Amino acid sequence: MIKVLLADDHDIVRAGLRRIVEESGEIAVIAEASDGRQVLGKVKDECPDVVVVDISMPLLDGFEVISQLHSQHPQVPVLVLSMHEEEQYVVRAIGLGAKGYMSKRSAPEQLVSAIRKLYAGGFYLSESAAESVAFRLARGNREKSQLDTLSNREVQVLRLLAMGQSVREIAESYSISAKTVNTYRFRLMQKLSIRNITELTRFAIRNKLIDL
Repeated sequence: MIKVLLADDHDIVRAGLRRIVEESGEIAVIAEASDGRQVLGKVKDECPDVVVVDISMPLLDGFEVISQLHSQHPQVPVLVLSMHEEEQYVVRAIGLGAKGYMSKRSAPEQLVSAIRKLYAGGFYLSESAAESVAFRLARGNREKSQLDTLSNREVQVLRLLAMGQSVREIAESYSISAKTVNTYRFRLMQKLSIRNITELTRFAIRNKLIDL
């Protein structure tokens, strides 16, 4: 049996995913998580073969989870299952170490196929995710956007600021100091030529980094 950890902040979504994968007869859901911190703790305790994670989660988002798992448990492949199909999400997730990316709009049987492939040591991209990666490769640096100039941590801080979190809350989420968060905020303002949080939020919405 392939041991899987399912991570999503919606109980009903996790229940549906559990039913889909366990009906295959070869996959067992050994743990579930509703936030990013739970994922890290349960991977350490339960030792799953594959982790299925959403990007939008509380406490630690999917990007941070992927980054930490890739660093701490490189043998555990991560499959992103997200509503976000935009290029910036797919490319960043793969760049951080995810071995697969698929849309929540994908057919149920694709999830089972993706888990099998990651378990066997392969990669899996849904059609929309593959198109995003192909577009980025074809485009190269010819049309580098402002978003491309930001580090992964800067994007994470940008998202949380745009979602209304305070400097203190962000510092606690990532176990960094408030001074460090303020430094990231200052860099963001400089790189994006933005003067205040309102403009920062507009940028995040325009680039589909947060949901309305």
